[in-house]
Amino acid sequence: MNVNKLVKLVVVLLALSALATAQQSRVYREGGNWTQEIAGNLNAAKNLRVQVDMGSVRVQGGSETGISYVIRSRAYTSSEETARREFASYKVNAAVRGDTAWISAEWQSGRVHKFSGEFIINVPGNMEFVKVATGGGAIDGTGIAGRMEAETGGGSIHLDNIGGSVSAETGGDKVEVGSIGGDVKIQTGGGRVTIGSVRGNVSASTGGGDLLLVSSQQGAVLEAGGGNIQVQQCGGRLRVSTGGGNIDLGNVVGPVEVDTGGGSIRLASAKAMVHAETGAGRIELNGVTSARAETGAGGIVARFVPSSERNESALETAVGDITVYLAPTLSMTIRAAIEAANGHKITSDFSAIQISTEGGEWGTVTARGDLNGGGPVLKLRTTTGNIVIRRSQ
Repeated sequence: MNVNKLVKLVVVLLALSALATAQQSRVYREGGNWTQEIAGNLNAAKNLRVQVDMGSVRVQGGSETGISYVIRSRAYTSSEETARREFASYKVNAAVRGDTAWISAEWQSGRVHKFSGEFIINVPGNMEFVKVATGGGAIDGTGIAGRMEAETGGGSIHLDNIGGSVSAETGGDKVEVGSIGGDVKIQTGGGRVTIGSVRGNVSASTGGGDLLLVSSQQGAVLEAGGGNIQVQQCGGRLRVSTGGGNIDLGNVVGPVEVDTGGGSIRLASAKAMVHAETGAGRIELNGVTSARAETGAGGIVARFVPSSERNESALETAVGDITVYLAPTLSMTIRAAIEAANGHKITSDFSAIQISTEGGEWGTVTARGDLNGGGPVLKLRTTTGNIVIRRSQ
């Protein structure tokens, strides 16, 4: 054997020795099934990418200087020989390439396996980017200083204490997001979405579940196929849409656009223009400066407050009452009408508003008036229902 070949052989043996000490594996019986446990370590890296064909993945940021992992694969068979064949078919690799640590697991054959996997990975908290993708299984990520992306073919996703932006996508399960330092983008084929405190913008959609946003310091776009949507606070523009659920909104700094196919809408306050529409449900808008609201069948209640910026407002329902509360200092022009009175009336706390009736009890009732010299127009219209104009305290 010449010197060059000897040197190469020594290098290979040293590499294999280092790999053996960095990763350990054992197979043991667990109940009526078999488990393979692989434990290992990787050098520190700026990024982590996890790509597995199946199994749950948990990534935990901490004070570690390097990366450690435990991988448990479970074969649901009483035969150790069959189990070991299954373990051998699910090839696991772990390595550091440049500034990125890679952990992957893939099937070496296409047949169906009675099998499950669990990946637990501990990383330094100052990682810049983590991306996890699994063909099927839950994903959990906590304590990461940078960005994180999570994608699963079918399983829940939980992300919390992430310093950068977050992207989460699942084919069909719940998504829970806690404290996030950047933007949030979420998509699930069908499951509840819960979002905590977000410093950036939020974009979230669910094919069939409720959606809750606690706080976004910037804007938010939220969509649900047919569930309820709740927002407690939003620091920018808010767009909310659901196919047929109720919408409950708290305090919004920016403009609001909200619609539901057939549920109620409630808003605590908004400092800009509000557009609200429901196919059939009640609308309640509190603390608004300007609003356009429409419902196919339901009452509307709106409380208008003074603002330096005001626009024309309009409230309309086909069947239902309209009640507005106006601050005494508001400069506003009122135009109100009941198209088919059918015994319904317009009543007002303001003497400047003049009410008239045409066609008798079953005809049309209208009201006009300028409050404090007049201003942006407020149009109130119901096909059949009462209109009440109140002076707010």
